[in-house]
Amino acid sequence: MPEDDWQRAVLNDVTARSAAAAMDPGPADPVPAIAAPAVVPLPPAAADVAPPSPEPPAPAPVLTPEAAALLTGKPRRGESAARRVGRSLRRLVASSAARETAEVTGVARQLQQPITTGRQIVVTSVHGGAGKTAITTLLGSAYAHYRSDPVLVMEANPTLGTLPVRLDAPSLRWTMSDVARVVAPSMRFDQVIGYLVALPEGGWLLPGSKGQIGARVSLDEYQTVAMALRRYFAITMVDCESLPGELARSAMAGAQARVLVAPATVEGVASARTVLEWMGSVPRPMLPGTVVALNATSPHTAIDLPAAERYLRVGDVRVVHVPYDRHLAAGGAVRLALLGQRTRDAAARLGAELLDRAVRR
Repeated sequence: MPEDDWQRAVLNDVTARSAAAAMDPGPADPVPAIAAPAVVPLPPAAADVAPPSPEPPAPAPVLTPEAAALLTGKPRRGESAARRVGRSLRRLVASSAARETAEVTGVARQLQQPITTGRQIVVTSVHGGAGKTAITTLLGSAYAHYRSDPVLVMEANPTLGTLPVRLDAPSLRWTMSDVARVVAPSMRFDQVIGYLVALPEGGWLLPGSKGQIGARVSLDEYQTVAMALRRYFAITMVDCESLPGELARSAMAGAQARVLVAPATVEGVASARTVLEWMGSVPRPMLPGTVVALNATSPHTAIDLPAAERYLRVGDVRVVHVPYDRHLAAGGAVRLALLGQRTRDAAARLGAELLDRAVRR
């Protein structure tokens, strides 16, 4: 089989199997209909094995009604009206518009480049509060927006992670621990996504928990799920725990590309430099394929950004600055249409850089 037909070996014609899928006693959540190419049938020995069909867990809300009621008013736009007007005026200048169009086209081409095998990209941070989950959300949404093949976002984070909230998941049912117990090589693509959450901005989510204290993803569960699901998705984004946790170290070592999120502060940059030096000294160096996301969590940055970027270029590590965004900083669900243009551009550049590195490995 040609290498570039990899998805034909794993995707199924959902339309042709919709009647059979309706009789499947597996997950109760409706399976989104997606266009998928015809597949080469599995060998009889594998095709005849029925997938596991455990009792589906009860759905749980992402936020309790009391917590959801705390949200008031409309979400803010990422940029002020004055900044939006200024950008529109600059586009009236022919040279500026042509340059911007060329840059956007080049980045889009990188994001849409063909992938022959599933690529995993792990996002971690120097410490909590750096914006790791926000960056994961931006990247997962960008890949789902630009690509037509399947994109998965997984949460391999301690209990009470916020990824489902940021991705605006409608509800939660199956967790990574649940899927680790039932995933099987014989599953078809339409069966796999029955255990996942279809996201409003595109792509699928596998949460780490449903907000219970004590329900934490183990290293064995993560490795089982990551290996099993990789073949179904072109890109798998992993929102991982902060370093130096054991799961984070294992996930980063096995990924094709890595994002180290650091706040755009003096202490954040200093910590990131220390982590990068450690990543280059371990027996299996992690610097190849690593990109630093220098995340501005405040509208007023007190550091010299160009100097910070030069300081963080350890080995061939690339640094991408993600600017402060009012919509992103406000918390809650991230809407791509409400993000500032500079934030969308930075997320696209970060995604393109990561994908280039992931494909080369």
